[in-house]
Amino acid sequence: QVRLVESGGGLVQPGGSLRLSCEASGSFFSINVMGWYRQAPGKDRELVADMSSTGITHYASSVKGRFAISRENATSSVHLQMNNLKPEDAAVYYCHADPLVAGYRRLEVWGQGTLVTISS
Repeated sequence: QVRLVESGGGLVQPGGSLRLSCEASGSFFSINVMGWYRQAPGKDRELVADMSSTGITHYASSVKGRFAISRENATSSVHLQMNNLKPEDAAVYYCHADPLVAGYRRLEVWGQGTLVTISS
């Protein structure tokens, strides 16, 4: 079983910063892509940013230049530095990973979500 544990959400004022972290634990050989999605009330879940094990990144256009994703492959961790936060960034943020497990199966695993609230 593979588990993703997130931390770092909270309340911040517009223009402020937050750093989200996610660490994978359990039994797996490797993780190709780790990333962050978010879901605001009444909206679909959307990709915020992800990063492959080789460093290839994707960002939603709405966060480019403000958010930065990073990974620590040694600890199977991914971080999301969020700067200049806007009210529209408020959402539940979910960590996502695709670990390779026994039997050469690639799973899709989600974290439990961490709430980001933007308010003055």
